[in-house]
Amino acid sequence: MHVGLILPMGDEQEPGVPRGYAGIRDLAVHAEAQGLDSLWVYDHLVGDSVDDGAGSPWEAWTILTALAEATSTVRLGALVLCTAFRPPGVLARMADTLQEVSGGRLVLGVGAGWHEPEFQAFDLPFDHRVGRFDEALQIITTMLRSGRATFSGEYHRVQDAPVRDRPDRPVPPVLVAGVRPRMLGLAAQYADLWNLAWFGLPGDRFRQANAALDQACRDIGRDPATLARTAGVQVAAPTAANAEEKPERLIRGDVDDVAAAFAAWEAEGVSELICSPDPADADTVTLIADACARYRENAGRATGSPAEAR
Repeated sequence: MHVGLILPMGDEQEPGVPRGYAGIRDLAVHAEAQGLDSLWVYDHLVGDSVDDGAGSPWEAWTILTALAEATSTVRLGALVLCTAFRPPGVLARMADTLQEVSGGRLVLGVGAGWHEPEFQAFDLPFDHRVGRFDEALQIITTMLRSGRATFSGEYHRVQDAPVRDRPDRPVPPVLVAGVRPRMLGLAAQYADLWNLAWFGLPGDRFRQANAALDQACRDIGRDPATLARTAGVQVAAPTAANAEEKPERLIRGDVDDVAAAFAAWEAEGVSELICSPDPADADTVTLIADACARYRENAGRATGSPAEAR
């Protein structure tokens, strides 16, 4: 099982958490050096309050592109890009270009969006979000997988829109996040990976959604095993402030505790955990990386062979 890290995006208020790109970059480089498998950003145009301009996140695609140059081995993804923020054909071109810049390390995570204030602030349509997302997915996946697309829908249109034509073009895997029936159906139809967040230890909420996704795959004749499952988890340092959080919402403890939680998620069939650190600083990232190493050591002992290096 891969283990990745979701990075702060400049809107966090905790002391010591980076709010500028230099600090975000340093944390990303530290995570890569510690052996984590992937780095993830989140995509919002405003924070909790539209009035707090200083507390709004940095733009996700710009940060992701910069990290492609700052790192060399980790996969880079978004959890998730809101397709309403960028025309879908343009987003496909952007993804294809970043796949080139990063040397094939992009995971294109996409979603429909949910935070209405940012739609209002930037005059973006908030109605029929899943219908708009459905059409955007069709355009994006067709362009990336086939090289170009023509599509005329209710909300989006492209005419023979291409990505760059080159031999052996690496296609970034597409991740869809969601839990409601229609979103699960779209994940089954278009995605390479599916995500649900945020959790501590696995429980019924994840299992029920995972089973529903299996059924959505079977409904369209897809083998559920061909759709990889990922989960977003929150990992807190033992000294973090959220002492009242329940285990199903937050993984808290020392290296062995966190490693045991990672093993529990692997037992659920999850291929990648995306960890949100609390606080998002170097010490918590080190805790996550050390727990990842311990989990793999334990897995290697259980199977009688060294844990696979990832």
